[in-house]
Order: sequence, then C-alpha cells, then structure tokens
Amino acid sequence: MKKIISLLLAVMLVLGLTACAAEPEKPVEYAATNFYVLSGPTGIGAANLKDKAEKGQTEVNYTVNIVKEPSEIVAKISKKEADIAAIATNLAAKVYNTTNGAVTVLAVNTLGVLNVVTPAGVTVNSFADLKGKKVYTTGAGSNPEYIINYLLEKNNIDKQKDVTLEYKAEGTELLTVWATDPDAVIIAPQPVATTLTLQNKGATIAIDLTKEWEKVGGDSALMQGCVVVRNEFLEKHPETVKKFMDEYKASVDAANNDLDTTAALCESYGIVAKAALAKKAIPNCNLCFIKGSEMKTKLSGFLAVMFAADKTSVGGKLPADDFYYAG
Repeated sequence: MKKIISLLLAVMLVLGLTACAAEPEKPVEYAATNFYVLSGPTGIGAANLKDKAEKGQTEVNYTVNIVKEPSEIVAKISKKEADIAAIATNLAAKVYNTTNGAVTVLAVNTLGVLNVVTPAGVTVNSFADLKGKKVYTTGAGSNPEYIINYLLEKNNIDKQKDVTLEYKAEGTELLTVWATDPDAVIIAPQPVATTLTLQNKGATIAIDLTKEWEKVGGDSALMQGCVVVRNEFLEKHPETVKKFMDEYKASVDAANNDLDTTAALCESYGIVAKAALAKKAIPNCNLCFIKGSEMKTKLSGFLAVMFAADKTSVGGKLPADDFYYAG
C-alpha cells in the first residue's frame, strides 16, 4: 500500500511540475513613451535612441521629439504630453518645485559643457590663470554666471578686482569677440567653444570647467543636464521607465563610442548644425549616464551651489529626497 501511495504522489508531483513548466511567462508590455529633448549637448545622447526607435529596434515604442527652447519642454510636461524629458538640472529642480514634486530626475546625462577657449599666443593652464585677464562669456543671471563665480571664488580670484568679465547676450556673439579684442579669453558652452577653435587658427580649448569643479567641489560635481520623468507616468509604467534607463544608457554609450554615426545623426535630426562640428564637439560635451546614490550626492551638491548663488535658479528651495530616482 505504501508503494502505491508513493507512486501516486510521484505521479502527481511530475504532473504538477509539467503544468507549471507549460505556463509561458507573460511578456512585459511597455507603454508608448513621448520623450522630449533639447537640441544641443543635452540632446546628443538621445540621437542613437531616436534612430533605433524609428527603425523599430527598441523594446519601448518611443516618439523622440527635439525642440529648441526649454520653455517648450516645460509646457509639454505641464500638459502631460511629455512622459520623459532631457533638460537642464536646475530647470528640473524648478519644475519639481513649481509642480509640487510632479517629476523625478532619473539620471544625469551631461556634466559641464563650458570651456575656457584661448586665442593663439595666450596661455591658460588653470582657472587661477584667469587672474588679470579680460574674459568674455554668456549666461548673466543664470547657471553659467553662478558656475564661473563659484570657481573664481574657490580659486581666490576676486571677480570685481582680479578679472574683467563681460557677458554677451548669447553664445553666437562670442564668435566675433576676437575681431575687436584679439587677446581676450572666452568661456563658451559647447558647441560654440569648438566652433571657435575651428574658425580661428591657433585657438585652443584650454580648460574644461567640469575638471576645474572636480578640484574644488568636494562631493558635488558640475552637472548641467539630466532626464526627468513625470511621476504619474512613472507610477503607472515603472517597467517602461526601467527599460528606458537601459535603452537610453545604450544610446549615450553609443554617442561616446561611435562619433561618426552619432555626429551624422545629430545633423540629420537638427541636434547640432553640422556633423563635422558635432564630431569635434561631442568629446568635450561630457556626456554621461549617472544614476542612483552617486547622482543624488553629486547633483544635490551642485544644486546647493546654485541655490546659494540664487534661490530662484532652482525654484526657491532645494528639492526633497523624492526628487532623485532610486531605481
């Protein structure tokens, strides 16, 4: 009798295992995703993702939209038309603060895009070497000014006495500075900095402000671009967001490792005007994919510097811990 019972139990176990094995795993269904990015450095990392999405080579069905003005992206987020967006880090903090925490920053995608550019015959090896120089730049009353002031202070340079700063209204105005002031130093964003070196023989990108920040910034880092997600979308489609993180990281990696393809895509999509310019500029754009605790530590430190310079630059207060994606 015991043998019969044992035999029956064994048969039942085999049948049970067979039934379990026969049940196929349900494939993850990803939500269609509207991804908005800005033309320029913060959009470069999305070029390969857009290309693959249009060819049907991504697991998520993306519509990658490229716009020129940050205000366009903010409007799309507020209208719930943008699910995920690539924007400036301080703008992300502003959106968070003005929407009662309606967005989460997923990852930092761009470190600093500011460079010190020198004309032929002028040597600058460190930020401290700006002492006594005439410096032209852009971004008065916004991030570039606060970044420059922070680095001047950390290098014991009095911005009122030790250096002459002149701010232009926009980056393109920097392209003609040397026509009237041939010995001036220029602090320019990418791709303007690269354009200066292409248009002026002997001009050099002398300093990367990201590296200068590393010398004095402690646990913080110069982080100028990021990707954010609307929390409503994140809550409804967490698996889609996780898959986006994988596919977007692959796109950023491709941008850093395949300059020719990425540069051509940048021109094709209007992210950068010309492929030749993009190819030269991308290595100086500090494209990255930084997430999790490292992102939180370094980005919160950077935003604290911006907050100290001008509270309104981050929306009046520093974001709370839920601003940072922990997934």
